[in-house]
Parts: sequence; structure tokens; C-alpha cells
Amino acid sequence: MERFVEEAVVLASLDYGDADRVVTLFTRGRGRLSAFAAGARKSKRRFAGALELGTHLKAQLVERRGDTCRLDSVDIVSSFFTLREDLPRISRALYCLELCRELTRDHQPHEPLFDCLLAYLTELDARRAGPTSLLKFELDALRLTGFMPRFAPCAICGSLTGTRPRFDPEAGGVTCEGCAHRVPQGLPVTAEVVEALARLQAGERTPLPPETRARCRELLNVFIAHHLGRKLKSVDFMHQVGTD
Repeated sequence: MERFVEEAVVLASLDYGDADRVVTLFTRGRGRLSAFAAGARKSKRRFAGALELGTHLKAQLVERRGDTCRLDSVDIVSSFFTLREDLPRISRALYCLELCRELTRDHQPHEPLFDCLLAYLTELDARRAGPTSLLKFELDALRLTGFMPRFAPCAICGSLTGTRPRFDPEAGGVTCEGCAHRVPQGLPVTAEVVEALARLQAGERTPLPPETRARCRELLNVFIAHHLGRKLKSVDFMHQVGTD
């Protein structure tokens, strides 16, 4: 059995039996891993406070038969304590963790996405990540995992999208008015929203007005749900706490 150490972020955690826990880790070198932590709910020495969602840690792991590793011990690098002080930041963090969990597969490394997630959690913890930065993170995560939506030009014919574009996840993004008849299920979208998303995708970080952010959020929720086959559970939690 191979023993190894991985830098990781806790994506999910599930109680198992009376004292154990199964955690989903996003590791820098090996991608998403499931790990069995024996006695994690009772151990005050090995795992105390270390397996909370979003914790950045160094994990001592052992390969086992099957897909689940054994988690022997951890060292906390950062618990991102301050982002846990208010619900809006907690909801954004949980959303990003769930998004990364669903966009990745077990044992497939995604180091750029790992770095992207870690950078966002660090900014969120330092109170430097405003609402628009969440949209930027989503677009970066989609790009890094091969699901990048197209906002310009038209996803079908490649022409300019014009003044009456539509957004269709099946087509891969925004379509022009001339192609609208091919995607009648497409959602009407304003040129302003299309341009805002295109600028964010290109790397611009200028904060967007609340109404524009809300429209961008709706489109990305539709796009992500289409490609994953379901809406992320954390979307409803963000709505409940009033996070845009």
C-alpha cells in the first residue's frame, strides 16, 4: 500500500457509523479523492477541526483497494476562519466547493483549478472578494474543466450576436438573432449581460451592478445545471441567505 502526502481542500464530509467520517478531498497532485477517516469524530489529536468544509490542509494518505484512500492524519494549513463569520461568505465558499466537486472526477489532477479555488478562498477569507468575483471564479472553473460557455461571437454560426441575442446551453452559449429559430428554447438575454460576461471571461475584474450580476447569475446557473444534469444544492442556500 502506497503512503503519500497531498496538499488538499476539503470539498465534502459525510459521517459514517458511530465515529468515522468519509471526506472528499480536492488534492493538488491527484485531483479529487475519497478518504476514510477512522475515528475522526472522536479523535481530538489527529482530526480535531481539520475536516470542516473548505479547510486547506496537508493530508497523510494511504492507498487501499477500491477507490477510497485511508486518511491517517492531517496538518491544517489554513482553516479560513474569518470567512466563516458571516453567511454570505460561507454560502459563496460552499458553492465553489460544490462546483469543483461536480466538475471534476476522481484521480484526475486539475492543478490550475486547485490553485484557482485556493486563491478564491484566500481572497474571500481576507474580505477582498466581492460579489462579482464569484462570477469570475465560475467562469474560470468552467474554462479550466472544458465547459467554457461562448458569449461572442455566436456559438452556432460565428457571427456577431447583435442586439437581440439568446442564450442556449445546448448550443454552448449565446446565439445571434439569425440563429434563434434553431434554438427556440434559448433564453432572451440583453447585450449588456453578454458583454459583461465576456469581459469577465477575458479577465476583467470591474465590479458589476447588482441587476447585471443577477442576470449573469441566472445564465450561469442554467448553463451549469444543463451540463451537470442538475442544479447545485448550494444555489438554493445562496438564495436563502440573500447572496447574489
